[in-house]
Amino acid sequence: MSAVKADALQRFAAQIFARAGLPDAHAALVAEVLVWANLRGMDSHGVMRIPRYVALIEAGDMNPLPTLAIVSETAASVLLDADRAAGPVAMTAAIDHAMRKARAAGIGLALVRATTHTAALGYYTSRAAVAGMAGLAISASWPNMAYHGARAAGVATSPLSIAVPGGDAEPIVLDMASGIVSVGKLAQARQAGRPIPEGWAFDADGNPTTDPTRAQIPLPLGGPKGSGLALMIELITSLIVANPILAESLEGTETGRHHRQNGAAIAIDISRFGDVAVFRREAARLARALKALPRVPDTDEILLPGERGHRTRASRARAGIALPAPIAAELAALAQKLGVPPLSAER
Repeated sequence: MSAVKADALQRFAAQIFARAGLPDAHAALVAEVLVWANLRGMDSHGVMRIPRYVALIEAGDMNPLPTLAIVSETAASVLLDADRAAGPVAMTAAIDHAMRKARAAGIGLALVRATTHTAALGYYTSRAAVAGMAGLAISASWPNMAYHGARAAGVATSPLSIAVPGGDAEPIVLDMASGIVSVGKLAQARQAGRPIPEGWAFDADGNPTTDPTRAQIPLPLGGPKGSGLALMIELITSLIVANPILAESLEGTETGRHHRQNGAAIAIDISRFGDVAVFRREAARLARALKALPRVPDTDEILLPGERGHRTRASRARAGIALPAPIAAELAALAQKLGVPPLSAER
């Protein structure tokens, strides 16, 4: 399929989610978050996730009609029970609650219990950065990544994102997982039939592999550092909100057989501690200093976190988003099943 304009892809995704049972507002938000990832080149967290989300609804793991409720609240925090809502719905609510608390207390924390795949966390932290705040988001999920020293999955590729206002119109956004590679990127390599680098993943038996059709278990980033980070994210999200995920799954309980995620969002109101304009100016100063450092061979430019994504977004906003043939075919089949008009290339 030729490149598709972002707004057309977003409308298509929203129609699918609406037909799958989400209210129009939720369907539009989930579509926006997924296409946001595609625009920034994070295709592993883009519309390729649509079939999986629909499957979660059909399996009863994702609730298309959730009742999000604040279970407890303090001056600077909320505990949000997401009622198995789509991750973008729950995490957008979480960062908005965190920002609300930050405006009053200087800092705000929103803990999220019982959501589903949280999509690209950079969307939520960028929301805070655009509002002149610092944002941080994490999420915990079922074990899909090897724990350092083990040949089997023991922790999740738990992601983390931090964003702050940048020196120009764009925020500085770190969006990373605790694994060397995400499960989504392994799926991309599998669909493309492209070998993966050594050291990325184990097969189902715990053996190293470069075959994308056999790669099942990502390895942790930095060995014990990545698996330790993933473990701590489980401890400070899932266990704090009394919704354990890893132990339930590793022990094979009935609860552990179902897809679940927990998360947290933090917002810091920079204006409560200093001048946001000064912060932006100092961020720009630091960026200039870093970019002026001597570069290693074959490095054309030193980039800030999120800078490549900003440029990709500008390019794809003009040229459209190209969908690999296997993903386009899967989306077409799902659209036909749900009675949604087919997606067509637009320029």
